[in-house]
Amino acid sequence: MLILCAILAYLLGSIPFGVLITRGMGLGDLRSIGSGNIGATNVLRTGNKAAAFATLVLDGGKGAVAVLLARAFLGEQAALVAGLAAFLGHLFPVWLKFQGGKGVATFLGVMLAVSFPAGLASCATWLVAALAFRYSSLSALIAAMLSPVWLALFGRADAILLALLLGALVFARHRTNINRLLKGEEPKIGKK
Repeated sequence: MLILCAILAYLLGSIPFGVLITRGMGLGDLRSIGSGNIGATNVLRTGNKAAAFATLVLDGGKGAVAVLLARAFLGEQAALVAGLAAFLGHLFPVWLKFQGGKGVATFLGVMLAVSFPAGLASCATWLVAALAFRYSSLSALIAAMLSPVWLALFGRADAILLALLLGALVFARHRTNINRLLKGEEPKIGKK
């Protein structure tokens, strides 16, 4: 049942909402815009805030829904497996030749469903870092780094391994951003 749960969560996570929304709204192929990434930050580069918001909500939602459904039908262990599988689906979607997004919204959605207080703390961490530093990528890295701390503080030590795995993948997917941050070349939030 855990294997079936992982497969279904992966397929849910692999739905490329950013690509579908931009195509459906006539904004072009998202993979040929800006960074080519399929996430909300790149959708925002189309100039359509509504499309970016919808992508953010849906990408976060698919991670949360995978966790919540698995918990409801199979319990907490399945919920953690589903969270990882949905996240991997977003990063490596079968529909896009395994070329997916960086996973920040899906990561936050998973965190919110695993532990709502820890998820809120992770979202607040991203927001505070974004307001302080004006770098979306740096905010994501800080939120990912602190998520195991929030889980521990809010009594979900059983989910720390999941947060560490997701965080490591967030860092891996942001390696080009990290290089640009170190060189002072990373674009700030709101910069075209």
